[in-house]
Amino acid sequence: MISHQRVEYAPFQSLEDRSRLYAITKRTIDIIGAIVGLILSSPLFLLMSIFYLFGDSKGPILFRQVRVGKNGKKFYIYKFRSMVVNAEEKLKADKELYQKYLRNNYKLEPHEDPRITNLGRFLRKTSLDEIPQLINVLKGEMSLVGPRPVVEEELKEYGSDVAKFLSVKPGMTGYWQVSGRSEVGYPERVDVELFYVEHQSLVLDVIILLKTVGMVLLRKGAY
Repeated sequence: MISHQRVEYAPFQSLEDRSRLYAITKRTIDIIGAIVGLILSSPLFLLMSIFYLFGDSKGPILFRQVRVGKNGKKFYIYKFRSMVVNAEEKLKADKELYQKYLRNNYKLEPHEDPRITNLGRFLRKTSLDEIPQLINVLKGEMSLVGPRPVVEEELKEYGSDVAKFLSVKPGMTGYWQVSGRSEVGYPERVDVELFYVEHQSLVLDVIILLKTVGMVLLRKGAY
Protein backbone atom coordinates (compact mmCIF):
# COMPACT_ATOMS: atom_id res chain seq x y z
CA MET A 1 0.00 0.00 0.00
CA ILE A 2 1.18 3.53 -0.76
CA SER A 3 1.97 5.73 2.21
CA HIS A 4 -0.01 8.97 2.11
CA GLN A 5 2.54 10.79 4.23
CA ARG A 6 4.25 13.71 2.57
CA VAL A 7 8.00 14.05 2.37
CA GLU A 8 8.56 17.31 4.27
CA TYR A 9 10.97 19.92 2.90
CA ALA A 10 11.42 23.67 3.32
CA PRO A 11 8.85 25.52 1.15
CA PHE A 12 9.64 27.23 -2.16
CA GLN A 13 7.07 29.25 -4.09
CA SER A 14 6.91 28.40 -7.78
CA LEU A 15 4.92 30.22 -10.45
CA GLU A 16 2.18 27.63 -9.94
CA ASP A 17 1.71 28.99 -6.40
CA ARG A 18 2.34 32.68 -7.14
CA SER A 19 0.03 33.06 -10.16
CA ARG A 20 -3.55 31.83 -9.89
CA LEU A 21 -4.13 32.64 -13.56
CA TYR A 22 -1.20 30.46 -14.62
CA ALA A 23 -2.29 27.62 -12.32
CA ILE A 24 -5.89 27.65 -13.60
CA THR A 25 -4.84 27.90 -17.26
CA LYS A 26 -2.27 25.12 -16.90
CA ARG A 27 -4.77 22.85 -15.13
CA THR A 28 -7.41 23.51 -17.79
CA ILE A 29 -4.95 22.57 -20.53
CA ASP A 30 -4.00 19.44 -18.56
CA ILE A 31 -7.60 18.30 -18.20
CA ILE A 32 -8.49 18.90 -21.86
CA GLY A 33 -5.24 17.32 -23.05
CA ALA A 34 -5.66 14.26 -20.81
CA ILE A 35 -9.28 13.66 -21.87
CA VAL A 36 -8.51 14.04 -25.58
CA GLY A 37 -5.38 11.90 -25.23
CA LEU A 38 -7.20 9.10 -23.43
CA ILE A 39 -10.01 9.07 -26.04
CA LEU A 40 -7.53 8.95 -28.93
CA SER A 41 -5.41 6.26 -27.28
CA SER A 42 -8.32 4.03 -26.19
CA PRO A 43 -7.76 1.65 -29.16
CA LEU A 44 -4.15 1.26 -27.99
CA PHE A 45 -5.33 0.20 -24.52
CA LEU A 46 -7.50 -2.49 -26.15
CA LEU A 47 -4.62 -3.66 -28.35
CA MET A 48 -2.24 -3.81 -25.39
CA SER A 49 -4.68 -6.01 -23.49
CA ILE A 50 -4.18 -8.64 -26.20
CA PHE A 51 -0.38 -8.41 -26.31
CA TYR A 52 -0.15 -8.93 -22.55
CA LEU A 53 -1.78 -12.34 -22.82
CA PHE A 54 1.28 -14.00 -24.37
CA GLY A 55 5.05 -14.47 -24.17
CA ASP A 56 7.39 -12.74 -21.74
CA SER A 57 4.93 -9.83 -21.47
CA LYS A 58 2.17 -12.01 -20.04
CA GLY A 59 0.62 -10.42 -16.98
CA PRO A 60 -0.84 -7.07 -15.89
CA ILE A 61 -1.15 -4.36 -18.56
CA LEU A 62 -0.20 -1.47 -16.31
CA PHE A 63 2.88 -1.00 -14.18
CA ARG A 64 2.61 1.33 -11.21
CA GLN A 65 5.32 2.68 -8.96
CA VAL A 66 5.42 5.15 -6.09
CA ARG A 67 6.86 8.52 -7.13
CA VAL A 68 7.23 11.81 -5.26
CA GLY A 69 5.07 14.65 -6.55
CA LYS A 70 4.50 18.30 -5.76
CA ASN A 71 5.37 19.32 -2.20
CA GLY A 72 6.57 15.77 -1.47
CA LYS A 73 3.18 14.10 -1.90
CA LYS A 74 3.59 10.50 -3.01
CA PHE A 75 1.46 8.90 -5.73
CA TYR A 76 1.38 5.89 -8.04
CA ILE A 77 2.62 6.61 -11.55
CA TYR A 78 1.11 4.50 -14.36
CA LYS A 79 2.84 3.08 -17.42
CA PHE A 80 2.27 0.26 -19.87
CA ARG A 81 4.37 -2.48 -18.31
CA SER A 82 7.65 -2.82 -20.21
CA MET A 83 9.27 -5.28 -17.82
CA VAL A 84 8.71 -8.82 -16.62
CA VAL A 85 6.39 -9.24 -13.65
CA ASN A 86 9.20 -9.88 -11.11
CA ALA A 87 11.43 -7.13 -12.51
CA GLU A 88 13.00 -5.77 -9.32
CA GLU A 89 13.76 -9.22 -7.92
CA LYS A 90 15.37 -10.23 -11.21
CA LEU A 91 17.60 -7.15 -11.23
CA LYS A 92 18.64 -7.38 -7.58
CA ALA A 93 19.48 -11.07 -8.02
CA ASP A 94 22.49 -9.97 -10.07
CA LYS A 95 24.37 -7.89 -7.48
CA GLU A 96 27.01 -6.67 -9.92
CA LEU A 97 24.42 -5.51 -12.44
CA TYR A 98 22.36 -3.88 -9.70
CA GLN A 99 25.35 -1.85 -8.54
CA LYS A 100 25.93 -0.77 -12.13
CA TYR A 101 22.28 0.28 -12.30
CA LEU A 102 22.72 2.48 -9.22
CA ARG A 103 25.96 4.01 -10.53
CA ASN A 104 24.38 4.68 -13.94
CA ASN A 105 21.62 7.03 -12.74
CA TYR A 106 19.13 4.22 -12.06
CA LYS A 107 19.10 2.79 -15.58
CA LEU A 108 20.78 0.24 -17.81
CA GLU A 109 21.31 -0.12 -21.53
CA PRO A 110 18.36 -2.01 -23.07
CA HIS A 111 20.52 -4.89 -24.30
CA GLU A 112 21.87 -5.60 -20.79
CA ASP A 113 18.69 -5.05 -18.78
CA PRO A 114 17.18 -8.49 -18.00
CA ARG A 115 13.90 -6.92 -16.89
CA ILE A 116 12.74 -5.45 -20.21
CA THR A 117 10.48 -7.57 -22.43
CA ASN A 118 10.58 -7.59 -26.23
CA LEU A 119 7.33 -5.62 -26.31
CA GLY A 120 8.71 -3.33 -23.63
CA ARG A 121 11.70 -2.35 -25.78
CA PHE A 122 9.35 -1.23 -28.53
CA LEU A 123 7.10 0.67 -26.11
CA ARG A 124 10.06 2.51 -24.59
CA LYS A 125 11.66 3.36 -27.91
CA THR A 126 8.41 4.88 -29.15
CA SER A 127 7.51 6.38 -25.71
CA LEU A 128 4.13 4.61 -25.91
CA ASP A 129 4.71 3.22 -22.41
CA GLU A 130 4.14 6.74 -21.03
CA ILE A 131 0.56 7.11 -22.33
CA PRO A 132 -1.19 5.78 -19.17
CA GLN A 133 0.25 8.78 -17.31
CA LEU A 134 -2.62 10.72 -18.87
CA ILE A 135 -4.59 9.14 -16.02
CA ASN A 136 -2.19 10.75 -13.52
CA VAL A 137 -2.65 14.08 -15.29
CA LEU A 138 -6.44 13.81 -15.17
CA LYS A 139 -6.26 12.98 -11.45
CA GLY A 140 -4.17 16.11 -10.84
CA GLU A 141 -1.09 14.22 -9.65
CA MET A 142 0.90 15.24 -12.72
CA SER A 143 0.84 17.86 -15.45
CA LEU A 144 1.43 17.51 -19.17
CA VAL A 145 4.65 19.54 -18.67
CA GLY A 146 6.96 19.56 -15.67
CA PRO A 147 10.01 17.84 -14.19
CA ARG A 148 9.90 14.05 -14.38
CA PRO A 149 8.56 12.47 -11.17
CA VAL A 150 11.29 10.59 -9.33
CA VAL A 151 11.45 7.80 -6.77
CA GLU A 152 12.30 8.99 -3.26
CA GLU A 153 15.83 7.61 -3.53
CA GLU A 154 16.62 10.09 -6.33
CA LEU A 155 15.77 13.15 -4.26
CA LYS A 156 19.23 13.10 -2.73
CA GLU A 157 20.58 14.14 -6.13
CA TYR A 158 18.89 17.56 -5.70
CA GLY A 159 20.59 18.37 -2.40
CA SER A 160 19.62 21.79 -1.03
CA ASP A 161 17.44 22.44 -4.12
CA VAL A 162 15.03 19.58 -3.44
CA ALA A 163 12.30 21.97 -2.21
CA LYS A 164 12.56 23.93 -5.45
CA PHE A 165 12.34 20.73 -7.50
CA LEU A 166 9.23 19.60 -5.60
CA SER A 167 7.52 23.02 -5.83
CA VAL A 168 5.84 22.19 -9.15
CA LYS A 169 3.78 19.28 -10.40
CA PRO A 170 5.82 16.61 -12.18
CA GLY A 171 5.09 16.21 -15.89
CA MET A 172 4.65 13.62 -18.60
CA THR A 173 7.20 15.60 -20.56
CA GLY A 174 9.51 18.43 -19.62
CA TYR A 175 12.69 20.35 -20.26
CA TRP A 176 14.79 17.28 -19.43
CA GLN A 177 13.04 15.20 -22.12
CA VAL A 178 13.59 17.76 -24.86
CA SER A 179 17.19 18.27 -23.73
CA GLY A 180 18.25 14.69 -24.34
CA ARG A 181 16.34 12.61 -21.78
CA SER A 182 18.26 9.35 -21.30
CA GLU A 183 21.41 10.99 -22.64
CA VAL A 184 21.38 13.53 -19.76
CA GLY A 185 22.05 11.97 -16.37
CA TYR A 186 22.79 13.27 -12.90
CA PRO A 187 24.18 15.70 -11.86
CA GLU A 188 23.46 17.58 -15.15
CA ARG A 189 19.82 16.51 -14.98
CA VAL A 190 19.36 18.53 -11.78
CA ASP A 191 20.30 21.77 -13.56
CA VAL A 192 18.01 20.95 -16.49
CA GLU A 193 14.99 20.19 -14.29
CA LEU A 194 15.55 23.28 -12.11
CA PHE A 195 15.78 25.45 -15.23
CA TYR A 196 12.13 24.65 -15.91
CA VAL A 197 11.10 25.42 -12.33
CA GLU A 198 12.89 28.78 -12.44
CA HIS A 199 11.58 29.77 -15.90
CA GLN A 200 8.11 28.21 -15.80
CA SER A 201 5.61 29.89 -18.15
CA LEU A 202 2.86 28.99 -20.61
CA VAL A 203 5.15 29.89 -23.49
CA LEU A 204 7.82 27.48 -22.24
CA ASP A 205 5.17 24.79 -21.71
CA VAL A 206 3.98 25.12 -25.33
CA ILE A 207 7.56 25.04 -26.65
CA ILE A 208 8.29 21.88 -24.66
CA LEU A 209 5.09 20.18 -25.88
CA LEU A 210 5.91 20.98 -29.53
CA LYS A 211 9.50 19.77 -29.14
CA THR A 212 8.26 16.60 -27.44
CA VAL A 213 6.07 15.73 -30.43
CA GLY A 214 9.08 16.09 -32.71
CA MET A 215 11.33 13.97 -30.50
CA VAL A 216 8.74 11.21 -30.16
CA LEU A 217 8.29 11.08 -33.94
CA LEU A 218 12.07 10.92 -34.40
CA ARG A 219 12.44 8.49 -31.47
CA LYS A 220 15.22 10.57 -29.95
CA GLY A 221 16.46 10.35 -26.37
CA ALA A 222 14.38 7.34 -25.26
CA TYR A 223 15.37 3.77 -24.43
